[in-house]
Amino acid sequence: MSYTIGRLAKLTGLPVKTIRFYSDAGVLPERERTPSGYRLYGDEDRARLELIRTLREIGVDLATIRSLGERALRDVLDLHLKAVETQLKSLQRTRAVLRATLARDGDPAEEDLSRLHALGRLGTAEMEILLDEFVDEVGGGVEARHEWLTHMRDAMLPELPEEPTVAQLDAWLELAGLLADEDYRDTLRRQSAEFWEEDRDFDAWHEMNVQIMREALTASRAGIEPGSPESEPILDRILAVMGQSREGLLRTFEEHDPRAARLWELVSIIEDRPRPSEQAIAYGWIEATLRHLSAAPGETWTQNRQ
Repeated sequence: MSYTIGRLAKLTGLPVKTIRFYSDAGVLPERERTPSGYRLYGDEDRARLELIRTLREIGVDLATIRSLGERALRDVLDLHLKAVETQLKSLQRTRAVLRATLARDGDPAEEDLSRLHALGRLGTAEMEILLDEFVDEVGGGVEARHEWLTHMRDAMLPELPEEPTVAQLDAWLELAGLLADEDYRDTLRRQSAEFWEEDRDFDAWHEMNVQIMREALTASRAGIEPGSPESEPILDRILAVMGQSREGLLRTFEEHDPRAARLWELVSIIEDRPRPSEQAIAYGWIEATLRHLSAAPGETWTQNRQ
């Protein structure tokens, strides 16, 4: 059955000018016209028009609707759901900042307005792009280093909770700034060059790191004080696994960029996880033990504790 545009408007409850607009925009493809040039529509067009109205009511844009001829409806709805979820998270971030700002007395400070502006431009998608750039740049063409950073990527991208606190939002912004910091990227690439350019096997290194963490965490949880007589053989086992001397590892700690530790602190704040992390506890115990045992001759463990 064929319908004129006026008849179709009555059947669907949509204005003639809306149907004409959809036809001109290509979301309701034109099928045929009368000899006088009037548009004609069929039952298929009527059903499509109902679908278009439904999709528009839930916010699907015209370009996406126009692509329905090339995509399954399920795919279109799935894409739209992801877009809606992204918008919701953005609105939730904005709401958290607005609530915190309005809870204070007086007019908003400049930092409040800056936070609102920055968060409006920095969602999860933008953070993912930033992190991909960080991994590629710091990886620097060294296969094992790039593989390690890729392995760590998901851990470096925390998910903001649905109701983030201002502290979590500030940590989110600081994390973005740190990942984008060219000096930090360059420092990481330069300081890790010697370690990774030795044609190191990533899987073997990962297993080594697990073993080191196990040794140090066990000692820390057992209450073995860094630098105590009981800690020395544990440190020596760790050094043997690492293939490092005390002097070499101490130099590594002294050259270590504190921004790396800050990155993991920010991730913990955003995810509301206990701090410090197990890795921070383990390497903190190793560093403290190393410094105690590398103290000037004549200084004893007892003196170091005073």
